Amino acid sequence: MSVTIRPHFETEVHKQAFEAAMQLFALSKSFPKDERYSLTDQIRRSSRSVCANVAKAWRHRRYEAAFTSKLTQAEGEAGETQTWIAFAVRCEYLPRERGVELHNAYEAVLKLLVAMKKHPEKWCIRISN
Repeated sequence: MSVTIRPHFETEVHKQAFEAAMQLFALSKSFPKDERYSLTDQIRRSSRSVCANVAKAWRHRRYEAAFTSKLTQAEGEAGETQTWIAFAVRCEYLPRERGVELHNAYEAVLKLLVAMKKHPEKWCIRISN
């Protein structure tokens, strides 16, 4: 029996999270220099961590509990990213409209993560002997 192995890069959740993280990276280049080691660093780290935890979850698909645990971590990082976006808007580093777009992009990512967690059997690999 042949099993098709798809990389995590092909999942919709990873694609959306990666695109949002890259947008944040580009936008954060214009943040003030005095934010380099605080807001800029935090928003970049949390946004990238969403993608990294999706990748880890994907590689843990043989173990449903590990899979859902990594998705939960990705979910937390996405929520954290939304908080940093709100700070960037409130501090006037991002225009409100752009902040709303990014917040909504992470809402879409969160919906995908929650759906994956609700039905891990659709994603996990079953090895039968």
